[in-house]
Amino acid sequence: MTAPSANSNHASKYVSAGRLNRRLDVMARYGATEKRGVNRQALSAEDLQAQLQMVRWAAELELRPSTDPAGNLFIRYEGTDPALAPILTGSHLDSQPTGGRFDGVYGVLAALEAVEAIRDAGLRPQRSIEIVSWMNEEGSRFAPGMMGSRAYANPDGLADILSTTDADGVSVSSALEIVHKGLRDVPHRMLGGRPYAYIETHIEQGPELERQNTTIGVVSGIQGKRTFRVTISGEAAHAGTSCRAVRKDALMAAVRIIGALDQQFDDKADVVKFTVGRLTVEPNAPSVVPSAVTFSIDLRHPESAELTRLGDLVVPICEAQKGPCAVSVKELSTAMSVEFAHELRNCIRRAADQLKIAHLDILSAAGHDARYLGDVCPSAMIFVPSHQGITHNEAEFTSLQDLVDGARVLADVLCELTSQEASSCRAS
Repeated sequence: MTAPSANSNHASKYVSAGRLNRRLDVMARYGATEKRGVNRQALSAEDLQAQLQMVRWAAELELRPSTDPAGNLFIRYEGTDPALAPILTGSHLDSQPTGGRFDGVYGVLAALEAVEAIRDAGLRPQRSIEIVSWMNEEGSRFAPGMMGSRAYANPDGLADILSTTDADGVSVSSALEIVHKGLRDVPHRMLGGRPYAYIETHIEQGPELERQNTTIGVVSGIQGKRTFRVTISGEAAHAGTSCRAVRKDALMAAVRIIGALDQQFDDKADVVKFTVGRLTVEPNAPSVVPSAVTFSIDLRHPESAELTRLGDLVVPICEAQKGPCAVSVKELSTAMSVEFAHELRNCIRRAADQLKIAHLDILSAAGHDARYLGDVCPSAMIFVPSHQGITHNEAEFTSLQDLVDGARVLADVLCELTSQEASSCRAS
């Protein structure tokens, strides 16, 4: 990527707070919960309704929607030279079961608002801009997450993704077929591509920006993450008649294993992030010794070498604490720490400086689709504050002004990037 030139078009002046807020309100209706959150899990009926809403907004703006075999949704603002590699920008529409109104969806709607602002400014970029909503970023229904962006970056892995099933035994393939039927009028495209750049705007999901009274986070990178599924096989027995000395109690084995992992991964600096977020017990009956337990492990660290070392301890600890039961460990995903493109980060800083919006460099502790896009093109992220760092929670909140400022920065960044290796964002 060539070094960008200063942008004087200021598409950011045309970002509309009212329009962005209205669209956020509309999207919050799809999967709305009683506590003003959302439950819009990947490839659900609610997710389909959100995608259809994006298609309707695209039609109003004469933008071209398309979808791919991984269920990613694209909305294209055609540039004057369609042969040039496009700029991708967006995030995801799916949520956690008790998710907030901004996680993921803000990045998609900020991208739509930025594109509309560029149009309203009378600017026609030479490079096309594609707004994208990635399939199953959250990984709440189908694990692991970031399936759509991972398939985009590595199409050869699509078959494994499609065969993944949810807790009810529904496969990604089956759920995706229903979604594609609902989007029957949306053209299909090939999976993958080589964009010119990718920019993802997102709420921080942490407290640092708010703590430092700063609006824009220039994301330096994403800490690494390894996820595992541990399955313990024991033997069902009567809770009143079986002797504890001879039981093969899968739940007690799980308790020992989780306790040992927790002790191993405890560090005073609180850099290691270890989470067991899902645990299932069979037969899950009060008077029956558990015969099987399955639980998840989410392990994160900003240093790839340390993440590798810690993750490699999972299997031996499980084996050492299994007792009379059998244990199997499957690693679901491995993503080492990534650093975002310096030239794109400089572009974000320049845009924020020109708008006189405070910014700081920040590392993302949470995973995002930009992790995988970095494998195919220069990528970067823009963060806006999260009140008290609350996220994956119905109480999640970001002020409208911060949301608007993030979209303003994005609009000017997009306009600058689309004019690279071209004369300028030309007036239409």
